[in-house]
Amino acid sequence: MHELSVTESVLEIACKHAEQARAKKVTDIYLVIGKLSSIVDDSVQFYWDFISKGTICEEATLHFKRIPAEMVCLDCNHNYTLEDELTPCPQCGSARIRVVAGDEFNLESIEVQR
Repeated sequence: MHELSVTESVLEIACKHAEQARAKKVTDIYLVIGKLSSIVDDSVQFYWDFISKGTICEEATLHFKRIPAEMVCLDCNHNYTLEDELTPCPQCGSARIRVVAGDEFNLESIEVQR
């Protein structure tokens, strides 16, 4: 259900920037979503189709770019990409790890029609 609130935020941001650019219509929205975020693309799309009606963003195409989860071991400083679930460092087995990438969610860019 949190996808509704983040989708509302994306709509608000896109509308604001499109209006500032004096656009007639937003055609494309590019979203960056980390693998570790709990955002579900299909849910965002579902809410988008509903809440964007009647706005400058209506019928804009959403593009989803998924970022893999990257970790760093705090003991041996080894960087690695997480394949599936959270795992200890493959180099030394330590569970002291930090997320370097993969937990982001942001609106990267929008394309508009003037």
